[in-house]
Amino acid sequence: MTDMTEGGPTRAAEIENFPETSVRKGQPTRRGGGDPATRGRTTIADGVVEKIAGLAARDVLGVHALGSGLSRTFGAVRDRVPGGSKSVTRGVKVEVGEVQTALDLEIVVDYGVSISDVARAVRENVVAAVERMTGLEVVEVNIAVSDVKLPEEEEEEPEPRLQ
Repeated sequence: MTDMTEGGPTRAAEIENFPETSVRKGQPTRRGGGDPATRGRTTIADGVVEKIAGLAARDVLGVHALGSGLSRTFGAVRDRVPGGSKSVTRGVKVEVGEVQTALDLEIVVDYGVSISDVARAVRENVVAAVERMTGLEVVEVNIAVSDVKLPEEEEEEPEPRLQ
């Protein structure tokens, strides 16, 4: 998780130094100091950045899926379980610091697309989405292409039929 603002927890001793009310009638009430937007902390969990990056990467034309074959297989099983949901973080790993983040993505591309063009578009889309939504600086987006989806390949392995 990351701390997005300066400051920190307010201590009781600091509060006592700023009187909340005035004893003289007609004087303005003094409350805290500084810009209200800087009072307190905002933390962003790693999973939040993973979801943003996963959704942004999937939006790029030519990206068939995220994750390795094994993680997609387990994900397909998990998706079939009642109450299970599609994991948008599959194939995404992040390291989040106080003001910066680095991401690793594992993607499967569609056959026939330019892998370098898809990787460039994924980087641009992920950086734009993460920086816009979190305010974190994205220092790197590493992309590993783990597979190519061929047109004749089935999406999932067919279930065996009983005879």
